Amino acid sequence: MVDFSGWRMPLHYGSQIKEHHEVRNHCGVFDVSHMGVLDIEGMGAVGLLERIFAGSMREFGHGAARYGLLLNERGGVVDDVILYRLGHQHFRMVVNAGTREKDISWIGRAAEELTSQTGEGWVTVRERQDLAMLAVQGPKAWSKLAGFLTEEIMELPPFSAITLEDDLLDRYGEGMLARTGYTGEDGFEVMLSTTLVGRLWDDLLEAGATPCGLGARDTLRLEAGFNLYGADMDEETNPFESGLAWTLSWKPKKRKFMGRSALEPFREDPPEMKRVGLILEGRGVLRNHQKLFVGEELVGEITSGGYSPTLEAGIALARVQRQIKQGQKLEVEMRGRRQPVEVVRPPFVRFGKSAFKIE
Repeated sequence: MVDFSGWRMPLHYGSQIKEHHEVRNHCGVFDVSHMGVLDIEGMGAVGLLERIFAGSMREFGHGAARYGLLLNERGGVVDDVILYRLGHQHFRMVVNAGTREKDISWIGRAAEELTSQTGEGWVTVRERQDLAMLAVQGPKAWSKLAGFLTEEIMELPPFSAITLEDDLLDRYGEGMLARTGYTGEDGFEVMLSTTLVGRLWDDLLEAGATPCGLGARDTLRLEAGFNLYGADMDEETNPFESGLAWTLSWKPKKRKFMGRSALEPFREDPPEMKRVGLILEGRGVLRNHQKLFVGEELVGEITSGGYSPTLEAGIALARVQRQIKQGQKLEVEMRGRRQPVEVVRPPFVRFGKSAFKIE
């Protein structure tokens, strides 16, 4: 057990590597109740999200889920979130544990400013501390949940959500299920009452799902090429530098989401730094903050590094100068020595399959 943003969290349940492979090949379950869950409701909800959520709010129907960013006025990343639409004026936002308090305060101020400036109606931002959250991930996630959830839920499309049916309330309580995750595998995230979520945990383990901790969660997301807030992005880096420009929605032109004016110039003239993937040639483990070189020129730094159990190699996400090309060889400084790394395009692994062949 380790401290994680004020929570006592399991690093692993015996073997981080075993848990990693179980998610890639079968099914693992994570307790991710440390994530913040916010309900945003009211006549001003859409207007608020048009302002603070840099992703598209168009064609965002009931039951849809969308990954996106909260930005500051400089275009820096306040947080990366998943937004769900549960009703006409009811949205649910999942935020990172380490930014929860900052996000709540920041969103609250934005709501007050919007109301005072435009009079677009009331909006409430409520933290759902009554909800816990489990992530059921892997190619067998469907079969492990099949005994507990209705057929309608099992047919849920990717990146969508549904509330639990009435016939499940007696056992698991009121909740929501989404076909989302942070591992690069198919799977679901389930939000349930904190008092009843243990029943689903026990049911899943009895059905053969493997309990997984923070260690496997990190190696899985790194193989999938998913950013980690505070490492690969923060308030001092913009989406173009973090490989997240694809999350920005520039239409309609009149929509002035926070940070837009600061980012507009980068659409034509990208910033000096960009995100790439790296694979270590030879033995070793890549680590955060290791420096990258072309000859004697410093060209970048690793933002997330680690060992890939699937590829059995060192891999990393890095921020490098924009002239660096895919397939180019760089050198990483490891304990005073230089070792070669190849520049690649993430993800490294997708749906259990390696994207690269390691010689």
